[in-house]
Amino acid sequence: MPNFLEQLTREWYEYQGYFVRQNVNVGPRPKGGYDCELDIVAFNPKTNHLVHLEPSMDADSWATREKRYTKKFDAGRKHIPSLFDGIPIPSEIEQIALFVFASKANHETVGGGRVMILDELLADILDGLRETGVAKSAVPEQLPIVRTLQFVSHYHKTFTDFWDGNSG
Repeated sequence: MPNFLEQLTREWYEYQGYFVRQNVNVGPRPKGGYDCELDIVAFNPKTNHLVHLEPSMDADSWATREKRYTKKFDAGRKHIPSLFDGIPIPSEIEQIALFVFASKANHETVGGGRVMILDELLADILDGLRETGVAKSAVPEQLPIVRTLQFVSHYHKTFTDFWDGNSG
C-alpha cells in the first residue's frame, strides 16, 4: 500500500505524461520473495527520461540511509530495464531519494542517487500547476492529490485574503 508521499510522487509524474510503475517487486528469489521493492519508476517517452524515485518519510541517520539507498538504487539499475522489456529506454536512469525530514546542507546525494527534499517537489508541482491553471487544464479526478494542489495553487490568494480579513 503506497504512502502519501509515494502517491503524490506517482500522481505528479503521471500528470506530466510519464508511464509510472509503483511498488514494483524486482529480483525474484529461487525459493520465493524478491530482492527489493522499487517505489516509483517513471518513463516519459516524449522526453526519453527515465527516473527511479524512492520517497521516504524516515528520520534515519545518513549512514542508515546510505546503506538502504545503495541497495535500492543498485537494484534499480539492475532490474529497471526489464520492466520496460520491448520498449527502447535510455541507458541512464535518474535516481532520486525524496525526503521529508532532511537537509541537503551536507548531503546532496545518498546511495548513488540525488537527494531531493519535499519542499523542492512541492515547489515544482505548484509552479507547474500555476502555469496551466484550473480553467485551461484541470487535473483529472484520478489524480486527487495533484488535483487538490491545483486548486490550492489557483485559490491561494483568495484563501490568504480571506484569512487576513481582506475579502470583499
